[in-house]
Amino acid sequence: MTDHGMITVASAWSVGVTIDRLETALAGAGLLVFARIDHAGNAARAGTELRPTELLIFGHPKGGTPLMLDRQTSGIDLPVKALAWQDEAGQVWLTYNDARWLADRHGLGAGSEQALEAIESGLAHLVERAAAP
Repeated sequence: MTDHGMITVASAWSVGVTIDRLETALAGAGLLVFARIDHAGNAARAGTELRPTELLIFGHPKGGTPLMLDRQTSGIDLPVKALAWQDEAGQVWLTYNDARWLADRHGLGAGSEQALEAIESGLAHLVERAAAP
């Protein structure tokens, strides 16, 4: 499903396993993982309950730099992020920003097209590998 510039796919795995699988897929593709944030764990430390929710921040300078050379403001949305989260019914989802939304948001030009295509197809493939049974 696509919503407000985000693409969301169902995962067959728990939140933690989904992010583990995504990390493995990213490493296999030569991408760098910059951070893994356990929002539910942080919420618990603050005395608040949150269903399982983890954010992975990742990328590669070869993918993001062309976008920032085109429009430096795109750096606010880079590196790429993926959020695994569990809904009220227990279904786990994996959400990430649509590369085309990034292009529209920042007014990226033709010089960014090759990088956008690589990000778009690469993310779809990696997310599928992480979420599929």
